Amino acid sequence: MKEFVGECSECGAAVYCKDGFLDGVHEDGMLFCSACSEGRDS
Repeated sequence: MKEFVGECSECGAAVYCKDGFLDGVHEDGMLFCSACSEGRDS
């Protein structure tokens, strides 16, 4: 199951919850897609 959660705060990409797991990161009240969250870790 795939459910729309919101848009990435950095790039605007759609972020989904897939089978109960967020396909991105919620950090400091903002939502980031997986690609943008990987770039923020470094």
